[in-house]
Amino acid sequence: MGVGRLFNAFSNDIGVDLGTCNTLIYIKGRGIVINEPSVVAVERGTKKVVAVGEEARRMLWKTPGDIIAIRPLRDGVIADLETTEKMIRYFISKVLKRRWFVKPRMVIGVPSCITEVERRAVEESAYKAGAREVKVIEESLAAAIGANIPIFEPAGHMICDIGGGTSEISVISLGGMVVTNAIRLGGDEFDEAIMKHVRTVHNLIIGEGTAEDLKKKIGNASPEKKIDKMEIKGTDAITGLPRRLEIDSVEVREALQEPITAIVDEIKRTLGQTPPELAADIVERGIVMTGGGSLLKGLDILIANETGVPAFKAEDPLNCVALGSGMYFDHENGANRQARSLYNKL
Repeated sequence: MGVGRLFNAFSNDIGVDLGTCNTLIYIKGRGIVINEPSVVAVERGTKKVVAVGEEARRMLWKTPGDIIAIRPLRDGVIADLETTEKMIRYFISKVLKRRWFVKPRMVIGVPSCITEVERRAVEESAYKAGAREVKVIEESLAAAIGANIPIFEPAGHMICDIGGGTSEISVISLGGMVVTNAIRLGGDEFDEAIMKHVRTVHNLIIGEGTAEDLKKKIGNASPEKKIDKMEIKGTDAITGLPRRLEIDSVEVREALQEPITAIVDEIKRTLGQTPPELAADIVERGIVMTGGGSLLKGLDILIANETGVPAFKAEDPLNCVALGSGMYFDHENGANRQARSLYNKL
């Protein structure tokens, strides 16, 4: 056994979904071990870390003057390299408490729309956090592996990954990306659209947490017979005083129309760029939806109606990118064995 293979035998393979909203970490043999908000609370002057993850999220927008709660990722990419490195290091030390015999190999899923500079920032952050080997792959490829799609077979598979900051639509065949399109729009924009609507129509200022509650509890993308209602609280934009408001699911759907239409248009554009032979496979197999944004009620129905192609959620849409990242090396090894076997038969 070579030195590299010996290292791999004792190494912890770690898959990371470095999301705008949440960071998920998968460890081979243990499953998802971290699923926490991508938030870091630091002291204003010293930049000393006070809290990370869920504890830091509770401080967001509620901190005293000497503590800042930071979301170091924006639109799926690193906006604050130093803070991201501290966050990754904290999460990894939390799940690998003993001293490492061999530093872990790390696979990180990132949006395909990021620049080379942003990609290198992700790699650098992972190396500084203690990785021995870092592989950065497209989120949709990781999501496809995590959704148990047979990506190495000679057939077309379409995956639509809607995260917090980006949405990525890809056609995958023979283990590679045939067509891929990504837009910097996701669940965060859903929340912002709701906040903007409530302020414009009702003169009520609400926070991101309230907007997210509305989206999750009564948000929908397709008309339904039953109209749900929910009471929210916020600040009156005119008087500055606290106020309550009852809002229904029809109004939330109207608020979400613009970002949802942008995602549907991107799916249509990707289908239009797909080679006919692969498009025929997709019509038969459907569009697999992953990411937190895919959980919006009725979104799969709307996409199917608008495109004429069946759409359905993956079995575990929230965890697909982290799962697929963690399983990447195994899939890569399997593909290499398959290729060698085919070569030997020739």
